[in-house]
Parts: sequence; C-alpha cells; structure tokens
Amino acid sequence: MLASVPAFSQISMEKVSGGILIKEGPNPVMFYQSEPKSIAGKFERNNYIHPLWGIDGEVLTEDFPADHLHQRGIFWAWHQILINGESIADSWELKNFYQEVTDEEFSKTKEGNVVLNTDVLWKSPLWNKDGAGQPFARENTTITIFPKSGNSRRIDFSIQLWALEEGVAIGGSDDEKGYGGFSARIKLPGGVRFLSEAGSIEPQNTPVVAGNYINIEGPYCKNGKQGGILIAGNRDNPGFPQPWILRKEKSMQNPVFPGRQPARLLTSEPLTLKYSLVIYKGKLSSKIREQAERGF
Repeated sequence: MLASVPAFSQISMEKVSGGILIKEGPNPVMFYQSEPKSIAGKFERNNYIHPLWGIDGEVLTEDFPADHLHQRGIFWAWHQILINGESIADSWELKNFYQEVTDEEFSKTKEGNVVLNTDVLWKSPLWNKDGAGQPFARENTTITIFPKSGNSRRIDFSIQLWALEEGVAIGGSDDEKGYGGFSARIKLPGGVRFLSEAGSIEPQNTPVVAGNYINIEGPYCKNGKQGGILIAGNRDNPGFPQPWILRKEKSMQNPVFPGRQPARLLTSEPLTLKYSLVIYKGKLSSKIREQAERGF
C-alpha cells in the first residue's frame, strides 16, 4: 500500500517503472528500486537505493560498476547467510538469493519528514523446506528523508531483520576483512578524502577503527566544487561504534556488521541496524559532525 503525501509537502513520491522516485520540489532526491533488475539475467537485485542525488542534482551512487557488478548504490547485504550452519545464500554477491518486496508505504511525519516503509521477504532456491519459494527471513526497512536544510540533506535507515526459521544467521566475508552490512557504492573522483572525528583516515585492506562516522569529501558538486556524503551509525547499533571497510577506488564503503563471525537472527524479535546519510555541498557543518559522532 502506498499512502499519498499531502500536496503541500515539498517532498513527493511517484510510483514509476521499477520502483519509487522521491523528489523535493522538482529535484530528484533518491530512487528506491523495488522491482528486480539485472544484466542479461545476471546479478539480479532489488531493495536498494540508486540513484542517490546530491544537492546540486549530481548522481552520487553507482549501479552495476564494471569492477564489481554485484555492488549497487546504497544497499545492505551479507556474504554469509546460513541456516543451522549451512550456507544457503550470499546476498552480497547475489548468489542463490532473491528478495520479494511485499509492501511499500509512504507517509509524512509531523516534523515534515517523509517516510518510506518496506516489507521484504528473503528467499533462496537452496531453501525449500516447505516447497519452492519459501521465505526464510523477513526484513522491514524504514527510510526517513529529511527536507534539505541549508547546504545538506539527511536520510535515515532503520533495518529490522527477523528469522522465519530457527537457526538463521548472517555474517560478513569469511576472511580477515569481514565486510558486510550497510554499504554505499558511491562515486570516488580524484581528490576524495576520508575524514572522521580523529581527522583524516587512510583506508586499509582490513577494517579501520575510526569512530562512528566517515565523511567522504571531494569534488562532488557541479563544476568540480566541494561537497560529499557522510555515513554514520546509530548509538543503538550492536557493536557501536562499528569498524569500517573503506576503499579509495573501485569499491564500496561499509560500517562492518557483524564481521566474520555470523550473528543469529531470531524469530521472536528483530535485529535492528540504523544508519544515517548526510549529503552536502560546500563544507559539512560542525553541528552535523557532532551529531554523527554521538550516533544521532
């Protein structure tokens, strides 16, 4: 069900081919890909954000990048998806994994933010205990889009995961990197810097301990002007603050959860992961940096 937003709201939603387009006035903000898409039937994906647009209307994200065809915009995925210790899917590389978006709701808060709420079932051809297509996990994701304020816009994500079978677990890559979870495949033009509360951060092959946010700053705005995107975890996240997998080129940026060791999903209550994005032009305000350091 899609609940319409009142006409006086600056932020609007339009159901279009493939998903939902969100705009502020005439300007696009983000596109939620609800329907599956692929390249020649390969690397099928849905339930992610692309494009994500910057303040000046520039596209910040990438989809089907040549170096990692499975990566896609703003997404959340795990290499290890297990049931009773047996691997049944890899949602990161899109192997033996597909998602069914069963519901979409769009509403407005009293503060003037708009909210996209989705229900999604996780499935695998390797899991057919009660017949083909039987889901083994359920996801409810709430995306809150804030109106532009000054030179920036904030978008919050709350991802809730339930097991529909006993013994479901999710984990990052089964190596020293352990990458997996909330991820951003954004463009990385020359001159990009990674900043956090500790100052400048140098990406490493393995996770970096860098505090609760990473500010990716560079020539993201029109005519090569400065801008960027901040990614932050929420103080309620397990393992707060989470470590980071960072890449200077040809890859994504990822606050790591749970890492190499899988975390179990329960049938009785959800695992909840919360993250925020702040897209900006010019310089990021000290107020936003302070909020991000605290975990919003």
